[in-house]
Amino acid sequence: NQPFPWRHAQRTSPFSVTSFSFSSPPLRKLPPTSLYITLFSVILSPSSSPSPLPTNLSPPPDLTTTMSREQELLAADIVDRGVVEGSQAFSVRVRRRLPDFLGSVNLKYVRLGYTYLLSHGVYFLAAPVLLAVFGVHVGRLTWQDFFPECHAVDALFIVGLLGLMLYIYFDLAPRSVYLVDFACFRPPNELKISKAEFIRLAKQSGNFTDASIEFQHRGLKNSGLGDSTYMPRSVFRPAPHKITLRDGREEAAMVMFGAVDDLLAATQIRPKDINILVVNCGVLNTTPSLASMVINHYKLKHNINSFNLGGMGCAAGIVAVDLARDLLTAYPCSHALVVSMEAVSYTWYSGNRTDMLLPNCFFRMGAAAMLLSSCRIDRWRSKYELKQLVRTHKGMDERSFKSIRVREDAEGKKGISVSKDVIEVGGHALKANITTLGPLKLAFEHVCILATSKKVLDELQSHLELTEEYMEASRKTLERFGNTSSSSVWYELAYLEANSRVKRGDRIWQIAFGSGFKCNSVVWKALRNVRKPRVSPWVEEPN
Repeated sequence: NQPFPWRHAQRTSPFSVTSFSFSSPPLRKLPPTSLYITLFSVILSPSSSPSPLPTNLSPPPDLTTTMSREQELLAADIVDRGVVEGSQAFSVRVRRRLPDFLGSVNLKYVRLGYTYLLSHGVYFLAAPVLLAVFGVHVGRLTWQDFFPECHAVDALFIVGLLGLMLYIYFDLAPRSVYLVDFACFRPPNELKISKAEFIRLAKQSGNFTDASIEFQHRGLKNSGLGDSTYMPRSVFRPAPHKITLRDGREEAAMVMFGAVDDLLAATQIRPKDINILVVNCGVLNTTPSLASMVINHYKLKHNINSFNLGGMGCAAGIVAVDLARDLLTAYPCSHALVVSMEAVSYTWYSGNRTDMLLPNCFFRMGAAAMLLSSCRIDRWRSKYELKQLVRTHKGMDERSFKSIRVREDAEGKKGISVSKDVIEVGGHALKANITTLGPLKLAFEHVCILATSKKVLDELQSHLELTEEYMEASRKTLERFGNTSSSSVWYELAYLEANSRVKRGDRIWQIAFGSGFKCNSVVWKALRNVRKPRVSPWVEEPN
């Protein structure tokens, strides 16, 4: 007998009032089952007019918000209960509304599913037929049919059907990409150079002022490089000699073919079995390409998928692995050869701009060759499995874009310019890369950071809070081989193998930075305990 706070009413036939809004507890507190609310009896004749409604009754603001939100989740039905004790009565049934499936489904995944259905339609069409035939055939068998006296045709049919089902399963299952093995090139001893010899030859070349010599001396002192790195002597020839394309091609041939020769010897793979070739070099880009040089030297087959990546800096090695992975996925059961190198003779700067002299102090000769496979049968002989690869590009930012670039000075001398913002830019790129990498960043047993310089490694160790054990491979590689550009992370992995650090199940995180500005990382999982290799850049040959 309490007054009901009507807020809204509509007049239709045959009843004067057919819909109501009323105060109630928040609907989200209602039980999930159907809720029935019996309204007060309403006595209205079909011809009568509704009584005037109060105008000062309105729900509180929070109720309006709650009702508008709950209207998306709940639906109401009015049920006529007829005349009860001389009064017209009806009920309102509140139930949960069905989800808006059309609005919640991402059409992109619908298209992907449709494409997948079309590309594998033969399996979906053949599977029901085969299952039906199999069911009918099995239904005819008796217990004795499963013993040796069963017909050979029946046995062959069952075996063939099981084999077909296994083939379909393995064909539809996603394929892994394996790193069968890799090799790093160690230049001959006559190309070794100490820091003192570097300064002596730079002075003899006559290309540098005293101030530039002093600057490079300080740079070498704080670089973290040792006295056994490698450099081509052509860069120290006195003026007016200039580095030629021939110098670059000769250096590229030495380091590339040296690494590939060691890889082919270690894996025993024939050149004609290589289906994909990816070569990357930052500064040296020739015609024919470096990839064509490899094809010509090893006489690779005519239908090989070859790619030559240039201008992508020290991060190009992981870009090459990413490209090879995509191609191996597109061409199942294939082998990919990836070669990462840099021509130091083409990065050499013979001028006197300080921002372009720093690369002279760090870059040294080196190259690495990797054999990747998407063949499941290669898993037993492979060292690692590719688990995750993340690429981050900050080229949309002007400071990042100009932080590392090849340019000419006022005298027209070409070299690599490194800005003062490069460490800050690299930190932002690394942060974005780690964020994308996700929770796996907490599950690494080994870390291989591009051996750029001692200062950069110190900054990364501080920001990532890494122990000296994690940094050992990077620091030792910088000391022994210097910055070998995109191949640096492979010299670091070779260091871990040479010291028997890699065990079955270990995860190795390789991080590389490059112009653009790019930060790329790749995660490998060891498939077995990796023994100390017989041929390694870290294993000194007997005199």
